[in-house]
Amino acid sequence: MTRGSYRVNAPRTLLIVSTLLGSWLGMQAVHELGHAVGAWATGGRVARVVLHPLTISRTDLAENPHPGIVAWAGPLVGGAAPLLLWLLARVARLPGSYVLRFFAGFCWIANGAYLAFGAIQGVGDAGDLLRHGSPACLLWLFGGVAVPAGLGLWHRQSRHFGLGPEPDGVSPRVAWTVALACALLLMLGLVLNGY
Repeated sequence: MTRGSYRVNAPRTLLIVSTLLGSWLGMQAVHELGHAVGAWATGGRVARVVLHPLTISRTDLAENPHPGIVAWAGPLVGGAAPLLLWLLARVARLPGSYVLRFFAGFCWIANGAYLAFGAIQGVGDAGDLLRHGSPACLLWLFGGVAVPAGLGLWHRQSRHFGLGPEPDGVSPRVAWTVALACALLLMLGLVLNGY
């Protein structure tokens, strides 16, 4: 491929599409995992987790003795778990670990924006946090740190996806692995449509 060329490339297209869709589905899964872990750690009980790919994810609780902790656990675990996963993959020098770096950045941006903008209207987890005593400025601060951190993780990563002025070649093996992970996340969402 010539410098700056963007002609159709099957592995690159598969990698980009699978990474974007997989990041959205994976972000929702780790976010809801955070709520579930927060509930279990504080004596709560999960009634169901909804991860259907055509809905916005949610965790419904049968018992929630510490709703503030449970609400914070979603975005905190939702950002920390992908970051830890990327760091472990990087230390292990796994091929394609840059996909996990992209995913971690995506999760930080999504969770940060979710809380910061949700605090303006008092909706979603932000609304729960406001109702349970978290000040709006704390949610804005979280967003103000998380979004730039996510953008920092994305910085100079386009070359790994076969884009930019000096793109790397995209490994078909990495592209198919990410596509498989995306398909598994889709199946997980269909299975956990009301666990």
